[in-house]
Amino acid sequence: MAELLEVKNLSVSFFTPAGEVQAVRDVSFSLRAGEVLAIVGESGCGKSVLCKSILHLLPPSARRKSGTIAVNGRDITRLRERELQKLRGSLFSMVFQDPMTALNPSMTVGAQLAAAVRVHAPRLRGAALEQRVLELMRLVGIDRPEERRGLYPHHFSGGMRQRVVLAIALAGDPSILFADEPTTALDVTIQAQILDLLREIQQKLGTATVFVTHDQEEAMSISDMIVVMKFGVVQQIGKPQDVYDNPANLFVANFLGTPPINIFTGHVKGERLFIGVDNVMDVPGVKDQDVFVGIRPEGFILDMANGTLCCKPQNVEVMGRDVSVVSTHEASQKPMVRSIIDADNKVDASADVVRYRIKPHKIFLFTRDDEGVRIPFEVK
Repeated sequence: MAELLEVKNLSVSFFTPAGEVQAVRDVSFSLRAGEVLAIVGESGCGKSVLCKSILHLLPPSARRKSGTIAVNGRDITRLRERELQKLRGSLFSMVFQDPMTALNPSMTVGAQLAAAVRVHAPRLRGAALEQRVLELMRLVGIDRPEERRGLYPHHFSGGMRQRVVLAIALAGDPSILFADEPTTALDVTIQAQILDLLREIQQKLGTATVFVTHDQEEAMSISDMIVVMKFGVVQQIGKPQDVYDNPANLFVANFLGTPPINIFTGHVKGERLFIGVDNVMDVPGVKDQDVFVGIRPEGFILDMANGTLCCKPQNVEVMGRDVSVVSTHEASQKPMVRSIIDADNKVDASADVVRYRIKPHKIFLFTRDDEGVRIPFEVK
């Protein structure tokens, strides 16, 4: 399948009183028709700048240093504003974090939707225009649209406003929908509803979607592909489960996962991994060195007789079919170690020690430096 969107070696910088600041560095990725691609990372990592650069929505203080942007094989990197106006809405459209940035408080939502529709279908009038407006309102889950089309934005809740904005964005049947943290300003229960709605619409219409979020759970739940960014640089691209199972570096491993991964200091000697004084396991092919060790919470196997990693239990949380054991370890880089094991296991929280074996495919080694690059080893 051909790429709908191709971004190659894109860099973006801003001019500030303190000098030039590079916000996006040499970013490349592609998006195919019908795919949902999530761009994730901590606040300030360049996610929104990247999207606004693709859509040519950056302020005058920004400029591209290099790179290309192509949609359907057409290079749009340096298109003039008049040409871009023809593309916005029909080729790509955007939903922002704050719905009020896209709504006119002095116009009814019906009038705003009608105006959005007529940008792309100027000859549509009367009953046909009315029908299209109602159709869009139903598509985004606004009930009683005949009554509500005459209301103003302030009559709607935050979640409903975001539905109106989504309807406006879909008025031109865009090939690509960009959603820039569309749930951040909403209550938790409403966030889930908007996420479900986005996925439902995407599957119904087949609209390719670029979803920007700092919430890795949102990204994992909604996307076909995921782009993890840090300080304007792409750290890893892949299917969410593949990135989770095979993180490229310590940042990616630590960013993805709920509960988060456990991090320890350790060292390798004679192709054996030591965490603190615990002689944990074989790591074939790894040379002697100090390392960071990441262990997913689900990577622990309780083995009080032969377990090689010894932790001091603090608390046991029963979670139905699973048990979460909260413990400590002298080499842990976080205050607590969290281990998720089957509820059939009985753990005494008052014991001096709890012993674990580690699932080899749930443990990762990283270099003990700022890069934290993944160190591969053969899993037997």
